[in-house]
Parts: sequence; C-alpha cells; structure tokens
Amino acid sequence: MERQILHVDVNNAFLSWTAVDMLKKGSKIDIREIPAIIGGDETKRSGIVLAKSTKAKECGVKTAETIYMAKMKCPNIKIFPSNYKIYKEYSDKLYNLLLKYTDKIERFSIDECFLDMTNYLMNDTLLNKAKEINKRVKNELGFTVNVGVANNKLLAKMASDFTKPNRVHTLFKEEIPYKMWNLPISELFMLGKKTVPKLYNMQIKTIGDLAKADLKILNKKFGKHGILMWEYANGIDNSEVKYKFEKPKGIGNSITLPQNISNIEKLEEILLILTEQVTYRLRKNNLLAKTVNVQLRTKDFEDSSHQGKLLIATSSTKEIYQKAKELLKQFYKNESIRLIGLRVDNLTDKEEVQLSLFRNEDNEKQRKLDSTLDELKQKYGFNSITRAREMNLPQNPTKWEQ
Repeated sequence: MERQILHVDVNNAFLSWTAVDMLKKGSKIDIREIPAIIGGDETKRSGIVLAKSTKAKECGVKTAETIYMAKMKCPNIKIFPSNYKIYKEYSDKLYNLLLKYTDKIERFSIDECFLDMTNYLMNDTLLNKAKEINKRVKNELGFTVNVGVANNKLLAKMASDFTKPNRVHTLFKEEIPYKMWNLPISELFMLGKKTVPKLYNMQIKTIGDLAKADLKILNKKFGKHGILMWEYANGIDNSEVKYKFEKPKGIGNSITLPQNISNIEKLEEILLILTEQVTYRLRKNNLLAKTVNVQLRTKDFEDSSHQGKLLIATSSTKEIYQKAKELLKQFYKNESIRLIGLRVDNLTDKEEVQLSLFRNEDNEKQRKLDSTLDELKQKYGFNSITRAREMNLPQNPTKWEQ
C-alpha cells in the first residue's frame, strides 16, 4: 500500500508567529502587513535579517543581510527581536493540532512537520485532509501554512515549496514531469550548494536533466550521492516518517461537513466514523479512555459540547460510540450543524488496568472484533473495512448529504 504523506510548512514562521503573538496581546498593527523584519541585535555581529514581511521584500530587503543594509533600503522599516520562547509556543500549538490527524509526526524543524496519514484517512482523501489542516491552522492558530501532498516525504516536501503562501499542492508520481522536472536543479531537496556548479558544468541545469542523466556517470563522479540525487530527481524516496511517540493527554478528531446537517441519524453515522478512528488510535497506542466528549458547531459558528464518563476505562468502539450517541442526544437541539467532533480523555495505559468485574463474554467478543478489524485496517488501509452502520455512507465525506 502506498504511503500517504503530508508536509506542513509554516509560512514566514518567525515573523508570522511574532505577529500573531503581538495581536493576541492587544497590538493594533499586524506586522505582516507593514515593512518589518525579525533581526538580531544590530549593535552586534548578530545584527542580520532573520525574517522579513512582504512589504519589506518589496523594498528589496533580503534574509541574512545586515539590518543596516535593510534600513538603507527601507528607512521606515520596523525591527522586532527574535524570541525563541514564542516560536516554541506556536510550534507546539501546530504540533498539537496535527496530532488530531495522526500520531506519526516527524518534527523536521521548528516550523516543518511530516505527517504519515497512511492509516488515518478515515474514509477521506489525503488532499481533503491537507485542505482541512490548511484552513484549521489559519482559523484556529492565526498563521498560515503550505501543505505538500504526496506518496513519499521527498515529493511532499517539494510540493510544499511550490507557490506560497497559504497553499496546498500535490506532487504525485504522474505529476513529476510537468510539476518538478522543469525546476532549476538548485530547487531539488537536499542538494548542496557546492554540487550545483558541478552539475551545471555537466549541462545538468534542471531537475529533469538530472532525472534523465546517465546514472553510471553520476555514480562515477559523485559516488553514492550521485545515485541519491538521481533517485530524488525521479521522485524516488523510501524513507519513513521518523516520529517519537509521546503519550497523548487525549485523542480526538472532527469533521467540517461540506453541507450543513440537521438530521440526528446522519450525525450519528458521522459520529461512528469518528469513533472508529479515535478508538483505532487508542488501541494502537495501548491506551484506554474514561471520558468521552462530543462537540458541535452550528452553521452560525456557535460551539457547544457535552462530555460524560464511562463506567470503566475502555478502547471499545462499541462502548465509546454508545456513550457518544447518548451525549449527542442529550444536547443536540435540531440545529443545522457544520462541524462535529469526538474526543476521549482521562487516558490510561492498558497494562495498568486490571480486568473489570463488568467484563463479560460480550465484551470479550467485542474486543476480539475490534482487534481483528484493526489488523485488517493496518494491513489493507483504514478504509478497507467498515462496520454495518457505515455501509450506506459514501467513501468520500464530501459526498455526504443532509
């Protein structure tokens, strides 16, 4: 099964995060909309431009040049100090939002993440998830990201570097010839600056030139690196998303509906799909949940939620879904709904929980059913098998109807 990979890259991270933090603290000016830079102390050697706004760029200001030079080009430019504490805070906020989509996240840098979505698409498409993440980051966190969509890390990274800002780009295998091969060779991921002139001397000036070059000649001149360059130029990359497991405080997911829904049975069907993914992740991480929370957002953007505790901690899809339905009925008021979410909290390691007196033969059958379905999903993909209640739902959530 092909990997489903996203690369999320914050647009102009240091300046954007500074702007969001200032607005949050009451600033009337969005420094992203004026000539502004993030810079080191101009009285020291560290006085260089670390990030610049679009207005500053239009004045000719460049990253890594001295602040003195930037002020010469743009006398009214505003200078703001770097603040790693702020950057870490907003980087963590992004990471925690992305955790709602997958547990397999590689923090490639403070402002970049790779996401392995292979078993986390939940009856949706990779492109739809990318668009949803793009919108949620802007709406909920206040800054923008580019999202690259592909079947491996290399192509996802290349795609996220296409037109900026606030864009979603795909780069699948069949798109390589017309989306990637015409780019300058210097644009190829992980290609060192010293290598570019050497390739130019070989009349290799575009990524397409490198993709079509003689592999034996590249190997002879550059060794293993030559083979790697050729593979990258052809979109070949088998590296895995390197993630570090961090025990989550809660696991949840939500869906913004393509059409407003005011039918509780339809909402219950969607809730089942959400429960499937949330409990799949619980079991995958050997965790049990004690609290269930259901969230609704109306067409008028009014949020409401209701939570309740389970009798015992569980990862059972059936038990958590039953509780979620019960909560939905308690607080749903026949409004027209545009978003529905499910979250489980009060998580406990499975090994720490002894068998309960409430466990019976039916519970054991349900546990075995969940385990069997998880194995099939792991082997054939999350969408490979669905429960009876889901059988009448379209595979693509964008086709859900009221």
